Amino acid sequence: MAKLILGCGYLGKRVAARWRAAGEPVYALTRSLARAAELRQLGLEPILGDVLQPARLQRLPQVTSVLYAVGYDRAAGHSLREVYVGGLANVLDVLPPPERFLYISSTSVYGQCQGEEVDEQAATEPVEESGRVMLEAEQLVRDRLPGAVVLRFAGIYGPGRLLRSQALRAGEEIVADPEKWLNLIQVEDGVAAVLAAEARARPGEVYNVSDDRPVRRREFYTLLARLLAAPPPRFRPPTAGTLLPPQEQANRRVVNRRLRDELGVRLAYPSYEEGLPASL
Repeated sequence: MAKLILGCGYLGKRVAARWRAAGEPVYALTRSLARAAELRQLGLEPILGDVLQPARLQRLPQVTSVLYAVGYDRAAGHSLREVYVGGLANVLDVLPPPERFLYISSTSVYGQCQGEEVDEQAATEPVEESGRVMLEAEQLVRDRLPGAVVLRFAGIYGPGRLLRSQALRAGEEIVADPEKWLNLIQVEDGVAAVLAAEARARPGEVYNVSDDRPVRRREFYTLLARLLAAPPPRFRPPTAGTLLPPQEQANRRVVNRRLRDELGVRLAYPSYEEGLPASL
């Protein structure tokens, strides 16, 4: 029961490790010979290719499960749409249809910005470019693979990936509204969600992947600063026209009921209070 990961990064490599521990052969797409050697050392079978170069995607293997978790590399010089929509289309053109196709999307597809609760039935009217592009990619997946499962991830954090940790250590101001909500998922719980979706998700469904407790930015950064032995956070409200990363523009509370009830995920880190100490 071979698996294929497209986007074997922060989340993908952890899913790959779990699949390999279960004795499953795992292929992983990479653009780099150096990265291919690293993947081989992890027990994976690297495939050299690039989702943005169709000519290099002609040899994707037949597998039972695919995890599509391709991220955006700003340094590569491509637009969000080229990567998330164009790259996905290139893969779907040549991918032998698997039993399971798990697409990693984002809660940025929701446009609510007044602190509302949002579940999978909420309107998807994103105000951010990233959300609009992700929503277009979701629709492409549904059109081409109607049974694909879409996992809308909140902000992933964990070891080596803690929001604003460098700024806190340096005592820099955080340009954000401290009373707005953050939605998060610790990376190991994200892995559990992927594996549960592979095993139990209903074909064609959408699941929010977020922890049990949205948190106001003030609370999150205050605890993180304390754990880092850094100065308490200082906030400066963004001015009109300030370009903020998507996770800092949002203000909604993501509901994960379907993740818990339908997929049976029991979070190891139900909130930032458990997840942050375990991520240092």
